Amino acid sequence: MGTESAARIDKWLWTVRIFKTRSIATDECKKGRVRVNDAEIKPSKEVKAGDTISVRKPPVVYSYVVKDIPKSRIGAKLVPDYLENTTPADELAKLEPGFLAFQGNRARGTGRPTKKERRTLDNIRDTQD
Repeated sequence: MGTESAARIDKWLWTVRIFKTRSIATDECKKGRVRVNDAEIKPSKEVKAGDTISVRKPPVVYSYVVKDIPKSRIGAKLVPDYLENTTPADELAKLEPGFLAFQGNRARGTGRPTKKERRTLDNIRDTQD
C-alpha cells in the first residue's frame, strides 16, 4: 500500500479510524473540534507528516502526531504506523468511571437529586477545583 505526501484532514481522520465516517469527520472539523498545529481548520485543510492534530471528543481532547498519510482507509492494526497518540495521561483519566460519576451523569430513571445529594455533589465539585 503506497503513501501520499499530503491529504485532506477530514479524509485522514477517517482513514486512520479516528472517526467512523468521513462525513462525521467533516462535521467535526466544521464545528471547530479539530485543530492542526493549534489552529482551527476547515475540512479541506491539507495535513502532512509531522503535523500535530488535536481532536476534541468530550470530555477528552486527544492529541496525535501524523507519521504518514495512507492512500485509503486502513485496518485497525496498521493505525500505529500512520499516527502517534500523544494524549496526556490526565486527559485519558477523564474517561474513567470515577471521573464521569461526578460530572452530573445520573442513571436513567433515577430522577432529580435530592437536596442532600445536591449538596454532596456540590461539595465534591468544589474540592476538585
